[in-house]
Amino acid sequence: MPTPPPDPKRFVEAISQIGLSIYSTIQIGDPKLWIPAPELQILLNDGLKGVSLAGLPLRTRSKIIKENVCKALGYPVPKSFQKTQPRFPGQNFDTYGQKSNNLQVWNEELSPTRRYVLIRISENDVIDKVKVVTGDVLALLDTTGTLTQKYQARCDVGTTAAELVSNTDTELLQPYVSSTVDLAAVATPISYPKAHELLPIATVFERLKELVGKRFPNPGSVQERNRGEHLHKLVCKALGYKSYQDDGQFPDVKHQLLECKLQTSPTIDLGLVTPSSTEPLDVPHVGGKIVRHCDTRYSIAYGRVEGADVVLTHVIVTTGEAFFTRFPQFQGKVLNRKLQIPLPGDFFDT
Repeated sequence: MPTPPPDPKRFVEAISQIGLSIYSTIQIGDPKLWIPAPELQILLNDGLKGVSLAGLPLRTRSKIIKENVCKALGYPVPKSFQKTQPRFPGQNFDTYGQKSNNLQVWNEELSPTRRYVLIRISENDVIDKVKVVTGDVLALLDTTGTLTQKYQARCDVGTTAAELVSNTDTELLQPYVSSTVDLAAVATPISYPKAHELLPIATVFERLKELVGKRFPNPGSVQERNRGEHLHKLVCKALGYKSYQDDGQFPDVKHQLLECKLQTSPTIDLGLVTPSSTEPLDVPHVGGKIVRHCDTRYSIAYGRVEGADVVLTHVIVTTGEAFFTRFPQFQGKVLNRKLQIPLPGDFFDT
Protein backbone atom coordinates (compact mmCIF):
# COMPACT_ATOMS: atom_id res chain seq x y z
CA MET A 1 0.00 0.00 0.00
CA PRO A 2 1.26 3.54 -0.72
CA THR A 3 2.60 5.34 2.32
CA PRO A 4 0.02 7.84 3.67
CA PRO A 5 1.11 11.48 3.42
CA PRO A 6 2.70 12.93 6.57
CA ASP A 7 0.86 15.54 8.63
CA PRO A 8 1.60 19.09 7.35
CA LYS A 9 1.61 20.30 10.96
CA ARG A 10 5.14 18.93 11.25
CA PHE A 11 6.29 22.11 9.48
CA VAL A 12 4.38 24.32 11.92
CA GLU A 13 6.01 22.58 14.88
CA ALA A 14 9.51 22.82 13.39
CA ILE A 15 9.17 26.51 12.50
CA SER A 16 7.79 27.31 15.94
CA GLN A 17 10.47 25.35 17.81
CA ILE A 18 13.36 26.96 15.94
CA GLY A 19 11.83 30.42 16.35
CA LEU A 20 11.99 31.53 12.72
CA SER A 21 10.40 34.74 11.51
CA ILE A 22 8.60 35.14 8.19
CA TYR A 23 11.73 36.93 6.95
CA SER A 24 14.13 34.07 7.85
CA THR A 25 15.71 32.50 4.78
CA ILE A 26 14.74 28.89 4.08
CA GLN A 27 16.24 26.79 1.30
CA ILE A 28 13.60 25.67 -1.20
CA GLY A 29 12.93 21.97 -0.67
CA ASP A 30 14.31 21.87 2.89
CA PRO A 31 12.52 18.73 4.17
CA LYS A 32 11.90 20.17 7.65
CA LEU A 33 11.18 23.87 7.09
CA TRP A 34 10.15 24.53 3.47
CA ILE A 35 6.38 24.01 3.08
CA PRO A 36 5.53 22.71 -0.43
CA ALA A 37 2.51 24.31 -2.07
CA PRO A 38 -0.03 21.49 -1.49
CA GLU A 39 0.71 21.38 2.24
CA LEU A 40 0.90 25.17 2.44
CA GLN A 41 -2.62 25.21 1.01
CA ILE A 42 -3.87 22.69 3.60
CA LEU A 43 -2.39 24.63 6.52
CA LEU A 44 -3.74 27.98 5.34
CA ASN A 45 -7.19 26.57 4.67
CA ASP A 46 -7.25 25.12 8.19
CA GLY A 47 -5.94 28.34 9.74
CA LEU A 48 -7.88 30.98 7.82
CA LYS A 49 -11.24 29.42 7.01
CA GLY A 50 -13.96 31.11 9.05
CA VAL A 51 -11.98 34.26 9.87
CA SER A 52 -14.32 37.26 9.68
CA LEU A 53 -13.23 40.50 8.03
CA ALA A 54 -16.64 42.17 8.35
CA GLY A 55 -16.63 45.92 8.87
CA LEU A 56 -12.86 46.29 8.47
CA PRO A 57 -11.20 48.79 6.09
CA LEU A 58 -9.06 47.29 3.31
CA ARG A 59 -5.70 47.99 4.97
CA THR A 60 -6.85 46.42 8.23
CA ARG A 61 -8.20 43.41 6.35
CA SER A 62 -4.81 42.88 4.79
CA LYS A 63 -3.12 43.05 8.19
CA ILE A 64 -5.58 40.60 9.76
CA ILE A 65 -5.02 38.15 6.92
CA LYS A 66 -1.24 38.35 7.33
CA GLU A 67 -1.50 37.89 11.10
CA ASN A 68 -3.60 34.76 10.67
CA VAL A 69 -1.21 33.41 8.05
CA CYS A 70 1.65 33.74 10.56
CA LYS A 71 -0.32 31.89 13.23
CA ALA A 72 -1.35 29.12 10.83
CA LEU A 73 2.28 28.42 9.87
CA GLY A 74 3.89 28.68 13.30
CA TYR A 75 5.50 32.08 12.85
CA PRO A 76 5.32 34.85 15.47
CA VAL A 77 3.29 37.87 14.35
CA PRO A 78 5.73 40.75 13.74
CA LYS A 79 5.07 44.13 15.34
CA SER A 80 4.82 45.53 11.81
CA PHE A 81 4.97 43.91 8.38
CA GLN A 82 7.86 44.99 6.20
CA LYS A 83 7.20 46.03 2.59
CA THR A 84 9.17 43.16 1.11
CA GLN A 85 8.61 41.42 -2.21
CA PRO A 86 7.13 38.95 -1.61
CA ARG A 87 5.46 39.80 1.69
CA PHE A 88 6.38 36.38 3.13
CA PRO A 89 9.94 35.95 1.81
CA GLY A 90 10.84 32.99 4.04
CA GLN A 91 8.30 30.78 2.27
CA ASN A 92 8.31 32.85 -0.95
CA PHE A 93 4.65 33.80 -1.24
CA ASP A 94 2.26 36.74 -1.42
CA THR A 95 -1.35 36.86 -0.22
CA TYR A 96 -4.37 38.19 -2.14
CA GLY A 97 -7.86 38.52 -0.68
CA GLN A 98 -10.46 37.90 -3.39
CA LYS A 99 -14.12 38.94 -3.21
CA SER A 100 -14.33 38.57 -6.99
CA ASN A 101 -12.63 36.43 -9.62
CA ASN A 102 -10.58 39.37 -10.91
CA LEU A 103 -7.04 39.02 -9.58
CA GLN A 104 -5.02 42.25 -9.63
CA VAL A 105 -1.24 42.28 -9.27
CA TRP A 106 0.16 45.79 -8.90
CA ASN A 107 3.53 47.26 -9.90
CA GLU A 108 5.44 44.06 -10.56
CA GLU A 109 5.65 41.19 -12.99
CA LEU A 110 4.53 37.72 -12.05
CA SER A 111 7.40 35.68 -10.69
CA PRO A 112 7.41 32.13 -12.10
CA THR A 113 8.58 30.40 -8.93
CA ARG A 114 6.83 32.60 -6.34
CA ARG A 115 3.72 31.15 -4.69
CA TYR A 116 0.53 33.22 -4.77
CA VAL A 117 -1.91 32.60 -1.91
CA LEU A 118 -5.37 33.50 -3.17
CA ILE A 119 -7.96 33.85 -0.41
CA ARG A 120 -11.63 33.73 -1.30
CA ILE A 121 -13.81 36.02 0.84
CA SER A 122 -17.56 35.39 0.93
CA GLU A 123 -20.33 37.95 0.48
CA ASN A 124 -20.54 38.06 4.28
CA ASP A 125 -16.84 38.98 4.47
CA VAL A 126 -15.74 35.63 5.88
CA ILE A 127 -12.75 33.69 4.53
CA ASP A 128 -14.04 30.42 3.09
CA LYS A 129 -11.28 28.99 0.84
CA VAL A 130 -7.55 29.31 0.12
CA LYS A 131 -5.79 28.27 -3.10
CA VAL A 132 -2.00 28.26 -3.58
CA VAL A 133 -0.49 28.46 -7.08
CA THR A 134 2.79 29.57 -8.65
CA GLY A 135 3.16 32.58 -10.90
CA ASP A 136 3.64 30.24 -13.85
CA VAL A 137 0.19 28.76 -13.26
CA LEU A 138 -1.38 32.23 -13.03
CA ALA A 139 0.20 33.22 -16.34
CA LEU A 140 -1.56 30.34 -18.06
CA LEU A 141 -4.93 31.56 -16.74
CA ASP A 142 -4.76 34.93 -18.46
CA THR A 143 -7.19 35.19 -21.37
CA THR A 144 -7.35 38.99 -21.70
CA GLY A 145 -4.07 39.73 -23.42
CA THR A 146 -2.84 41.89 -20.53
CA LEU A 147 -0.23 39.24 -19.88
CA THR A 148 1.72 37.69 -22.75
CA GLN A 149 3.24 34.24 -22.29
CA LYS A 150 6.91 34.81 -21.76
CA TYR A 151 8.17 31.50 -23.11
CA GLN A 152 6.91 29.40 -25.98
CA ALA A 153 8.42 26.76 -28.24
CA ARG A 154 7.58 25.18 -31.57
CA CYS A 155 6.60 21.53 -31.83
CA ASP A 156 7.64 19.96 -35.14
CA VAL A 157 6.64 16.34 -34.68
CA GLY A 158 8.62 14.83 -37.55
CA THR A 159 8.10 11.34 -38.98
CA THR A 160 8.81 9.24 -35.86
CA ALA A 161 5.66 8.51 -33.84
CA ALA A 162 7.52 7.89 -30.56
CA GLU A 163 10.74 9.72 -29.79
CA LEU A 164 13.08 9.84 -26.79
CA VAL A 165 15.18 13.00 -26.93
CA SER A 166 17.47 12.34 -23.96
CA ASN A 167 18.39 8.70 -23.23
CA THR A 168 19.34 9.44 -19.63
CA ASP A 169 18.11 11.72 -16.90
CA THR A 170 20.03 14.75 -15.72
CA GLU A 171 23.22 14.01 -13.85
CA LEU A 172 21.58 15.10 -10.61
CA LEU A 173 18.72 12.57 -10.89
CA GLN A 174 20.63 9.58 -12.25
CA PRO A 175 21.72 8.17 -8.86
CA TYR A 176 18.10 8.13 -7.64
CA VAL A 177 16.23 6.31 -10.43
CA SER A 178 15.12 2.67 -10.39
CA SER A 179 13.66 0.64 -13.26
CA THR A 180 12.13 -1.95 -10.91
CA VAL A 181 9.97 0.27 -8.70
CA ASP A 182 6.29 -0.74 -8.52
CA LEU A 183 4.46 2.59 -8.70
CA ALA A 184 1.10 1.08 -7.74
CA ALA A 185 2.59 -0.17 -4.49
CA VAL A 186 4.59 2.84 -3.34
CA ALA A 187 2.80 6.07 -4.17
CA THR A 188 0.18 8.09 -6.01
CA PRO A 189 0.79 10.44 -8.96
CA ILE A 190 0.74 13.49 -6.64
CA SER A 191 3.07 12.04 -3.99
CA TYR A 192 6.40 13.80 -3.61
CA PRO A 193 9.30 12.29 -5.58
CA LYS A 194 11.69 10.16 -3.57
CA ALA A 195 15.07 8.60 -4.24
CA HIS A 196 14.73 5.19 -5.94
CA GLU A 197 11.02 5.71 -6.64
CA LEU A 198 11.75 7.57 -9.88
CA LEU A 199 11.60 5.53 -13.07
CA PRO A 200 14.50 6.24 -15.48
CA ILE A 201 13.44 8.49 -18.33
CA ALA A 202 14.01 5.62 -20.79
CA THR A 203 11.49 3.50 -18.86
CA VAL A 204 9.04 6.41 -18.75
CA PHE A 205 9.35 6.62 -22.51
CA GLU A 206 8.83 2.87 -23.04
CA ARG A 207 5.57 3.05 -21.09
CA LEU A 208 4.28 6.28 -22.60
CA LYS A 209 4.98 5.40 -26.23
CA GLU A 210 2.05 2.97 -25.94
CA LEU A 211 -0.20 6.06 -25.91
CA VAL A 212 0.30 6.55 -29.66
CA GLY A 213 -3.01 5.71 -31.30
CA LYS A 214 -5.08 6.21 -28.15
CA ARG A 215 -8.16 8.43 -28.46
CA PHE A 216 -10.44 10.28 -26.08
CA PRO A 217 -13.46 12.60 -26.38
CA ASN A 218 -12.66 16.13 -27.55
CA PRO A 219 -14.36 18.66 -25.23
CA GLY A 220 -13.49 21.50 -27.63
CA SER A 221 -10.53 23.77 -28.34
CA VAL A 222 -11.43 26.14 -25.49
CA GLN A 223 -11.51 23.30 -22.95
CA GLU A 224 -7.75 22.88 -22.59
CA ARG A 225 -8.02 21.85 -18.93
CA ASN A 226 -10.47 19.04 -19.72
CA ARG A 227 -8.43 17.82 -22.67
CA GLY A 228 -5.34 17.80 -20.50
CA GLU A 229 -7.18 15.79 -17.85
CA HIS A 230 -7.98 13.05 -20.37
CA LEU A 231 -4.30 12.84 -21.30
CA HIS A 232 -3.20 12.89 -17.67
CA LYS A 233 -5.44 9.89 -16.90
CA LEU A 234 -3.94 7.91 -19.77
CA VAL A 235 -0.41 8.81 -18.61
CA CYS A 236 -1.05 7.71 -15.00
CA LYS A 237 -2.43 4.37 -16.20
CA ALA A 238 0.44 3.79 -18.62
CA LEU A 239 3.04 4.50 -15.93
CA GLY A 240 1.47 1.91 -13.62
CA TYR A 241 -0.34 3.89 -10.92
CA LYS A 242 -3.50 2.45 -9.38
CA SER A 243 -5.46 5.63 -9.90
CA TYR A 244 -5.44 9.08 -11.48
CA GLN A 245 -4.85 12.12 -9.27
CA ASP A 246 -4.13 15.76 -10.08
CA ASP A 247 -3.56 18.60 -7.61
CA GLY A 248 -3.16 21.30 -10.27
CA GLN A 249 0.50 21.85 -9.39
CA PHE A 250 3.61 21.61 -11.57
CA PRO A 251 4.67 19.06 -12.63
CA ASP A 252 1.53 17.08 -13.47
CA VAL A 253 2.81 13.70 -12.24
CA LYS A 254 4.76 15.02 -9.29
CA HIS A 255 5.94 11.60 -8.09
CA GLN A 256 7.79 11.09 -11.37
CA LEU A 257 8.77 14.74 -11.92
CA LEU A 258 6.82 14.48 -15.18
CA GLU A 259 5.03 17.33 -16.95
CA CYS A 260 2.48 16.25 -19.57
CA LYS A 261 1.57 18.52 -22.47
CA LEU A 262 -1.10 17.90 -25.07
CA GLN A 263 -0.56 19.63 -28.41
CA THR A 264 -3.07 19.93 -31.23
CA SER A 265 -1.14 22.89 -32.67
CA PRO A 266 2.61 23.51 -33.11
CA THR A 267 2.94 26.20 -30.41
CA ILE A 268 3.89 24.93 -26.95
CA ASP A 269 3.01 27.39 -24.15
CA LEU A 270 5.56 27.22 -21.35
CA GLY A 271 4.50 30.12 -19.14
CA LEU A 272 7.03 32.14 -17.18
CA VAL A 273 9.73 29.54 -16.60
CA THR A 274 11.78 27.65 -19.17
CA PRO A 275 12.15 23.85 -18.96
CA SER A 276 15.93 24.33 -18.95
CA SER A 277 15.85 26.65 -15.92
CA THR A 278 18.13 25.79 -13.01
CA GLU A 279 15.74 27.48 -10.54
CA PRO A 280 14.69 25.21 -7.63
CA LEU A 281 11.45 23.28 -7.99
CA ASP A 282 8.83 23.44 -5.22
CA VAL A 283 9.29 19.85 -4.00
CA PRO A 284 11.27 18.36 -1.09
CA HIS A 285 14.89 17.42 -1.70
CA VAL A 286 15.54 14.10 -3.47
CA GLY A 287 18.51 12.22 -2.06
CA GLY A 288 19.45 15.38 -0.18
CA LYS A 289 19.66 17.35 -3.46
CA ILE A 290 17.65 20.40 -4.53
CA VAL A 291 15.52 19.44 -7.53
CA ARG A 292 15.60 22.01 -10.35
CA HIS A 293 13.15 22.76 -13.16
CA CYS A 294 15.62 21.31 -15.67
CA ASP A 295 15.48 17.93 -13.89
CA THR A 296 11.77 17.64 -14.76
CA ARG A 297 10.87 15.15 -17.47
CA TYR A 298 8.47 16.30 -20.24
CA SER A 299 6.03 14.23 -22.26
CA ILE A 300 4.76 16.07 -25.33
CA ALA A 301 1.76 14.25 -26.80
CA TYR A 302 0.63 15.51 -30.20
CA GLY A 303 -2.98 14.88 -31.15
CA ARG A 304 -5.17 15.16 -34.21
CA VAL A 305 -8.84 16.08 -33.90
CA GLU A 306 -11.01 13.48 -35.62
CA GLY A 307 -14.69 14.28 -35.38
CA ALA A 308 -15.65 14.15 -31.70
CA ASP A 309 -12.29 12.66 -30.61
CA VAL A 310 -8.65 13.55 -30.16
CA VAL A 311 -6.30 10.85 -31.48
CA LEU A 312 -2.72 10.83 -30.19
CA THR A 313 -0.32 10.60 -33.13
CA HIS A 314 3.07 11.32 -31.53
CA VAL A 315 4.73 11.08 -28.12
CA ILE A 316 8.05 12.84 -27.46
CA VAL A 317 9.84 12.51 -24.10
CA THR A 318 12.73 14.70 -22.95
CA THR A 319 14.36 16.17 -19.89
CA GLY A 320 13.87 19.86 -19.23
CA GLU A 321 17.62 20.24 -19.62
CA ALA A 322 17.47 18.96 -23.23
CA PHE A 323 14.06 20.46 -24.08
CA PHE A 324 15.28 23.22 -26.38
CA THR A 325 17.60 20.87 -28.27
CA ARG A 326 14.40 19.39 -29.73
CA PHE A 327 11.84 22.22 -29.56
CA PRO A 328 12.98 25.63 -30.88
CA GLN A 329 12.25 28.45 -28.46
CA PHE A 330 10.76 31.86 -29.13
CA GLN A 331 9.86 34.60 -26.68
CA GLY A 332 7.23 37.22 -26.03
CA LYS A 333 7.12 39.88 -23.33
CA VAL A 334 5.53 40.28 -19.92
CA LEU A 335 3.93 43.69 -19.48
CA ASN A 336 5.16 45.52 -16.40
CA ARG A 337 2.02 47.25 -15.20
CA LYS A 338 -1.06 46.36 -13.20
CA LEU A 339 -2.00 42.85 -14.28
CA GLN A 340 -5.66 41.83 -14.20
CA ILE A 341 -6.16 38.10 -14.48
CA PRO A 342 -9.71 36.69 -14.57
CA LEU A 343 -9.81 33.51 -12.52
CA PRO A 344 -11.99 30.66 -13.84
CA GLY A 345 -15.36 30.31 -12.12
CA ASP A 346 -14.28 26.95 -10.63
CA PHE A 347 -10.77 28.14 -9.69
CA PHE A 348 -11.21 27.65 -5.94
CA ASP A 349 -13.00 24.33 -6.38
CA THR A 350 -10.35 22.48 -8.39
